[in-house]
Amino acid sequence: MEIILFSVPFFFLLIAIEICVDLYRGTGYYRLNDALSSLNLGVVSRMAEVAKSVVPFVLYGVTFQHFALVELPDTFLVAIVGFVLYDFFYYWNHRLGHEINVLWAAHVVHHSSEEYNLTTALRQTSTGLLSWIFYIPLAVLGIEPVLLISIAALNLVYQFWVHTRHIDKLGWADGIFVTPSNHRVHHAQNDIYLDRNYGGIFIIWDRLFGTFQEELRDEQPVYGVRKPLHSFSPVWANLQVYALLLEDCLTTKSWKDKIILWFKPTGWRPQDCRNSAVEAFNIKNFQKFETELTLLEKAYAVFQYTMLTVVALLFLLNIESFSTAQQLLVAAFTVTIAVSLG
Repeated sequence: MEIILFSVPFFFLLIAIEICVDLYRGTGYYRLNDALSSLNLGVVSRMAEVAKSVVPFVLYGVTFQHFALVELPDTFLVAIVGFVLYDFFYYWNHRLGHEINVLWAAHVVHHSSEEYNLTTALRQTSTGLLSWIFYIPLAVLGIEPVLLISIAALNLVYQFWVHTRHIDKLGWADGIFVTPSNHRVHHAQNDIYLDRNYGGIFIIWDRLFGTFQEELRDEQPVYGVRKPLHSFSPVWANLQVYALLLEDCLTTKSWKDKIILWFKPTGWRPQDCRNSAVEAFNIKNFQKFETELTLLEKAYAVFQYTMLTVVALLFLLNIESFSTAQQLLVAAFTVTIAVSLG
């Protein structure tokens, strides 16, 4: 977590630079409401991480301690191998996050922005409770917990810079690594781009497993999801798909369907559910969700987010000095501010 926290100032510096470039070029890739919503969701996610990361870390540690096949030495080579293997398992974690209902319910938060810029990278879920399962094999292989945390943080930090529209294709790098061009495809809802390019750092996994799609010059990506959020609430962003699944779970009369619904392919619904019919999607009719704000309201929103970020960073950097009760109180306070801002 410390790697991510200490990266935050650089994230904001790069966002500021991208905004300046955006204004200079007149490209209009930023909208204040959408950008603040993404940043707001990032703060809420960090607060949730304080609570939800404890159990996965303990389970990984227990697996490493009792089921590791070998004791790998703490060397640079082991770190590199772990780094590559982590991205392999990240690929499957990410891919299934798009292909299974309950996993998509958590991951959809990251895709709900209808813009694509560096703030989108910070738009993270607060409910992803199952992703740790994908990395248990690394514990069995002997990757120690502290090394895993560092690798995971570096993998996440790398993915920040690819969320931009201001960097064009990068030649040979596009064939090996996840680059802005490759990741723009992943965030698009165009038919040809849908559910492609799942890699975190290496795009070679997508090439190996048939999920790669190149960004096409004559097919501009349209960002967002096909069932739009239509809200800037961080709570609803995290709960929308869960709510739809729960509604269908309670509606269907089949007890079997009530259970398998959560683990079926994304979009699958029992026949007797009100949400089972998939609405026809025409990308030409897509319109971004917008809210009108006065200049004063915009200024206040920026001020409130700034104060929220300061409180959150100070809390996370000094979290060990807080008791459990104090941690929960501060986390609840910051989430309340985030909800208010949304």
